[in-house]
Amino acid sequence: MAGPRIAHATLKGPSVIKEICIATVLGLAAGSVWKMHHWNEQRKVRTFYDLLEKGEIGVIAEEE
Repeated sequence: MAGPRIAHATLKGPSVIKEICIATVLGLAAGSVWKMHHWNEQRKVRTFYDLLEKGEIGVIAEEE
């Protein structure tokens, strides 16, 4: 008695081109997120020093 035939996916080796493309996309995505984070931190620092220069904020606690 023969059972029903099940079509199994044949496993092939890794596709070099596909892996290079995936790595490139993931690398660009991670790099973009890192750059946006860096630009945001740079903007915060620049804003802090601009306010400090204008005298709107101070780094020394005022005594009462």
